[in-house]
Amino acid sequence: MRNAVGAVDSVLLLGGRSEIGLAIVERLVRDGARKVVLAARGAEEPDRITASAERLRAAGAAEVRPLDFDAARPGTHADVIDAAAKLVGDLDIVIDAFGVLGEQTVFEADPVAAADAATATFTGHVSAGLAVAARLKEQGHGILVVLSSVAGVRVRRANFVYGAAKAGLDGFAQGLGDALHETGARVMIVRPGYVPTQMSAHVSAAPFPATAEQVADAVAAGLRTGSEIVWVPRKLRFVFAGLRLLPRAVWRRMPR
Repeated sequence: MRNAVGAVDSVLLLGGRSEIGLAIVERLVRDGARKVVLAARGAEEPDRITASAERLRAAGAAEVRPLDFDAARPGTHADVIDAAAKLVGDLDIVIDAFGVLGEQTVFEADPVAAADAATATFTGHVSAGLAVAARLKEQGHGILVVLSSVAGVRVRRANFVYGAAKAGLDGFAQGLGDALHETGARVMIVRPGYVPTQMSAHVSAAPFPATAEQVADAVAAGLRTGSEIVWVPRKLRFVFAGLRLLPRAVWRRMPR
């Protein structure tokens, strides 16, 4: 529940080891959040999230609770959301930050690996997102922050499995936001460009990069202003307005 001055009190991170997700949580803690749940596969095992929990406590969190969460097990997602609410009460902010970037060449050689990655990057968010939406509607307040990507705005041949999954996630998040209209709950979509993290270490840097901390700052600003879509950096909104208009014959020749 938001505290007496309207600040966020509780945060649930789905994808509890995501570098970008953790940067967002840390920023929210510095802004006043005090109760955090880190949900990730194996999170309840000793030492799996110890460093992250210590980092958040150092930033000011009073409680950091681990919770096991597996994107590939949609039948468990509603129970995970219920368990998070039992740990910290009403969920003010839920950050949806799990997924797999992977490598396009590997996916083309191994369709099963491609399907598994798509499950983690898109279909797992459907069951998790609907479970979160049901909880937020019941509460009558709360925000689901969905980490999409500019990769899903127009899918490139260089990473079309990941891009297609992010395109699906972005569309789902938009529809879910419309479904929550006038319920007191809402969805905010975040579309970062290239962010250097361990997950993206094998990917060549792209124009207009952003750090995880810059994404976190943009999310915090978007939450304050009630934004529905946040581009990071903001100039990518205008860049992709132009890229969307490129003829397909030109787009497919874009550098790999």
